[in-house]
Amino acid sequence: MKHIICSILLAATINGFAQQIATGVVFHDLNKNKQRDKGEPGIANVCVSNGKEVVKTDKSGKWSLPSSNDAGFFVIKPADYSVPLNVDKLPQHYYLHKPDGSPTTKSIGVAPTGGLPTSIDFPLWAHKPEKKFSVLLFSDTQTRGLTEVNYVTRDVVEECIGTNARFGISLGDIVADDPNLFAEINQSIAQIGIPWYNIFGNHDFNRGATDNLYSDETFERFYGPSSYAFEEGEVVFIGLKNVYFSPDGKYKGHFTDEQLAFVKNYLSLVPDNKLVVLMMHIPVVICDNRTVLFDIIQKRPYAFSVSGHTHTMIQLFVDEKYGWKGAVPHHHFVNTTISGSWWCGLKDEVGIPHATMNDGAPNGYSIVTFDGNKYSVQFKAARRPADYQMNIYWPDEISQAASDTLSILVNVFAGSARSKVEFQIDQQPTWTPLQLTPTRDPANQAMHELSPYLEAEVKGTKLDKVFGWTMDKPSISTHIWAGKLPSKLSTGIHRITVKTTDMYGQTYVAYRVFRVNP
Repeated sequence: MKHIICSILLAATINGFAQQIATGVVFHDLNKNKQRDKGEPGIANVCVSNGKEVVKTDKSGKWSLPSSNDAGFFVIKPADYSVPLNVDKLPQHYYLHKPDGSPTTKSIGVAPTGGLPTSIDFPLWAHKPEKKFSVLLFSDTQTRGLTEVNYVTRDVVEECIGTNARFGISLGDIVADDPNLFAEINQSIAQIGIPWYNIFGNHDFNRGATDNLYSDETFERFYGPSSYAFEEGEVVFIGLKNVYFSPDGKYKGHFTDEQLAFVKNYLSLVPDNKLVVLMMHIPVVICDNRTVLFDIIQKRPYAFSVSGHTHTMIQLFVDEKYGWKGAVPHHHFVNTTISGSWWCGLKDEVGIPHATMNDGAPNGYSIVTFDGNKYSVQFKAARRPADYQMNIYWPDEISQAASDTLSILVNVFAGSARSKVEFQIDQQPTWTPLQLTPTRDPANQAMHELSPYLEAEVKGTKLDKVFGWTMDKPSISTHIWAGKLPSKLSTGIHRITVKTTDMYGQTYVAYRVFRVNP
């Protein structure tokens, strides 16, 4: 530890000017009052970071790191400890140092913090580590006002209350361009009752910020540093803000040099047998400097990454086409969205829009189960049974002559190129494989064409200005399978059974009953 501290102190003098050094202690908060009291010991070998450098605490729990006038320090929670939560179940694992506070924008940032404290101490609470645990994975709740916060509450929060998930994660676009709404969405999601981590999205930015550095000031006020890490079981989770803003307000997928240094420095301290989960908003394949991140993780045997942003669900197996040079393709999961396609569409009997995603999958969330350094993902449609995993497209009635000309289409919502999809007719013993055939979801296409949210003139006012954002045009779905039914089907009633088995061995079955007319 001494040589680490010496290296930091040496690096803290640049061009003859002394740089501030932050110090503190990570301690076992035995009475859970969030303050270090007499007799509460420091905890050794815990990682602490300033968002770039990473150090381990010494045998007394002490740490030291360089500081600046815009710094965020955070403890990387070990697997056998937890951090305190605030009333909204948000982890309190950080300290923000902004002596002058945030620049003034349309939403409130961090208030002036004053001088650097003498000691920045991080309390940890002991908890029982679990080798196997599950996580709720939300993305793009994307709320515009309290009406849509209520949609989130009714559509997904209420059904998640009582979950046995260890914690939850929102993968960005928590709100829709109004960070002042963070408080309300936090209060709603807190009702689930588990710790909740958040990732910065492009719609979570401070409007009026003139520099990427200040685009996440309100996010920081609520959630702390927008890049951070924590450990649970045999898994390390790394959250990254990969939305980079230019002064004109445009953004791109990009990792800063500081973030890349943080990932590299932290993973140099993480054993290879741990699973590394990278969490971001924009899919990694869209990031312009993704290969630099790939260079850091591609030799690790266990790595997985997740994102949101596209309002589609995609299982990507990243290979050399994207600059990946690892021995096997890297699995990147683009998560389903809570808001579907911008909370658009016809409302159901309780007043919530259908919010179908651009690829024809229903809105919802994912449940990721970790077992050691292995994982599996299960999609959950909002307010639908857990086994609702596909839509089968085939007419209710067909003529006997037409049965040879039509194709069956199946949208397996969380399907991938590694899924097996097959069907049988009328419980015959033969199962026939369907072929992965990326195309637009037919029902989504029809909804889009009929949707009242399309651009149209009504009494001189465009509907999109009445109802808000328009429903996105249907995108090519990467998880649709197609095939032909047997020829010369007899007249009468028939049943199609479709069975899919995913890359984790999870199997789901669905049915379609139809009639053949003479």
